[in-house]
Amino acid sequence: MKNLPASLVARLNQGEMPFVEFMQQALYAADFGYYSKGLAKFGAAGDFVTAPEISPLFAQTLALQCEEILIEIPNAQLFEFGAGSGRLCVDLLRQLEKMNRLPCCYRILEVSGDLRQRQQALVQQEIPHLAACIEWLDNWPETSFNGIIVANEVLDAMPIHRFLRQNDSFYESMVLFNEQGDLVEQFKPCQNVRLLDYLTKELPSLESPYLSEVNLFIEGWIKQCADMLETGVIFLIDYGFPRHEYYHPDRKQGTLMCHYHHQAHTNPLVYVGEQDITAHVDFTHVAEAADAAGLMVSGYTSQAAFLLANGLLSLLENITDERELFKARQAIKQLTHPSEMGELFKVMALSKNLDRDFQGFQLHDKRATL
Repeated sequence: MKNLPASLVARLNQGEMPFVEFMQQALYAADFGYYSKGLAKFGAAGDFVTAPEISPLFAQTLALQCEEILIEIPNAQLFEFGAGSGRLCVDLLRQLEKMNRLPCCYRILEVSGDLRQRQQALVQQEIPHLAACIEWLDNWPETSFNGIIVANEVLDAMPIHRFLRQNDSFYESMVLFNEQGDLVEQFKPCQNVRLLDYLTKELPSLESPYLSEVNLFIEGWIKQCADMLETGVIFLIDYGFPRHEYYHPDRKQGTLMCHYHHQAHTNPLVYVGEQDITAHVDFTHVAEAADAAGLMVSGYTSQAAFLLANGLLSLLENITDERELFKARQAIKQLTHPSEMGELFKVMALSKNLDRDFQGFQLHDKRATL
């Protein structure tokens, strides 16, 4: 029990908890969750670096994609889930302003009070004249709107169920205290009807033993996104695979990763509340949820292909300072190179009442792999 939050200890003293509940608390509990506390999470001083933190080129390129949609949709909003440091919001609005294509408003749904304060501070520091058009929300909007929804590295932070297939049976990960009072993980016969139903229907042929995870929040989340969007598109940017790659025989230890001070490891039971816990995204699962919610999967590709198709390299023409040009070229390598973020990160577009092709998927549309 050493160094564990008191509220988590109290919960575990009542008995074992499914891993999905443990992950929910470790990331989002009000008193100790990783995303609820005032820890440095992004950039060199934090635990990981996201694409918007690497270079403004990421947001500028996304703005070029947004432009063709904002032209077409009247009174369009931009809506961002979990805006992190606020860097994507600031750079995206700055670029859209240059293009004379600002949305009618920019709304951010942010569950972390600490991150919200950081986002607001960055807005006041860098684009104070646009602050009035930015609104922060505690909950999902009550009325639908026209526009663009952006979720950059959101799905990977959703709590997941960890499971083990062993001898033709499915077992679910449970977190509990052992006799010595240490936090441990044990796999118990799966009693969760929804989880067992999903595993039995979607993953019946996994070899044994096989350890992995599944995100059962995806269906509800996508449905809520579809309900709040009248006309427009949802851009999901995250690391992951189509299902046949996600549950490949060679990936039998799953995809769960933890990030602590730029060190990646696979033990979620240490540094509770002080480290990020993530899992890759099953984009086939996302596409199925989108179809069930009445959305069209309008594009799916790698981050590299998406950025290049939207004119990433053309942005270099606007940089005249040699040092800045060198930094920009290094950032492009990090954003697009296969060994960096280029191939592991994917971009998916889900559209509603907007039947058109999007520029970002013209270079290499990978929907057939789903």
